[in-house]
Amino acid sequence: MAQGRSLELFFVDGNPSGMQTAEVFNWTGHVLYFPRTQIVQALARPAARHTGVYVLLGADEAGPRAYVGEGEDIAARIRSHDVAKDFWTHAALITTQANNLHKAHVKYLESRLIEDARRIGRMPLDNANTPARPGLSEAARANMEEFLETLFIVLPALRIDMFEERARPVVMDALRQVVDSTPSEKGAEFHLSAPRVGIEAVATLVDGDFVVEAGARARGAWAGVDYATYRPLYDELRSTGVLVSDGEGCRFAERYAFASPSAAASVILGRASNGATKWKTPEGKTYKEWEATMLAALPQEE
Repeated sequence: MAQGRSLELFFVDGNPSGMQTAEVFNWTGHVLYFPRTQIVQALARPAARHTGVYVLLGADEAGPRAYVGEGEDIAARIRSHDVAKDFWTHAALITTQANNLHKAHVKYLESRLIEDARRIGRMPLDNANTPARPGLSEAARANMEEFLETLFIVLPALRIDMFEERARPVVMDALRQVVDSTPSEKGAEFHLSAPRVGIEAVATLVDGDFVVEAGARARGAWAGVDYATYRPLYDELRSTGVLVSDGEGCRFAERYAFASPSAAASVILGRASNGATKWKTPEGKTYKEWEATMLAALPQEE
């Protein structure tokens, strides 16, 4: 599976369609998985306006973190999290193609997902508590449990292992890739500068990846705490020659695609950093402000 790209899975009575598919018979679920850098494109899809549950994935200074939520219009919920939660870099929106889940269904699914994530304990949750299961009929509960049974088969295909009893090892750079020489469509451009330590970098959105351009200057040694999320990635880029010594600092010997603006900012500054505020457009808007402008241009719920 290509990393850093949006992935849509349709499973409708054994007749899959969409960008990438798999045959899962008699399951009408719909999963839209995307990096935060493609939030505008993802929320423009009709399925994002359906009733469902969602999982936000990312990391903070303490390590990997996730959040599970539900909504009758998932796009509206993701919009609010775009403002309120900085840690997430990827999201999975879980609905049905026919939009036939109702509020009690998704509250049940949310409660069960949080219960399992906490019981398994592979990923700390940003949720403050575990919501109570709503009252459903015995038949409705059985339907939701069947829905979850198949969902737990689908999610690992997206490298979402937090609901598995025995998950694959976490690889910190699993959601990034080195950009090859194949021509790609470039999007918005962003700059990061720290003149006092000789840091100057340019990055662009390329097919949903946050790509730091070759020649960007970074800190010459990690300056943050050793347990920071992106310390291993910084060390890896030094050891593999993506970051090479250049005077007192480093420079990127080649273009490199990061999973998020925060991953790029943390590696370049040599410490945990919020890329949503560190990266700025040539006009001076922060990445967060630019993203909010793009989201505001999407059609709003009537």
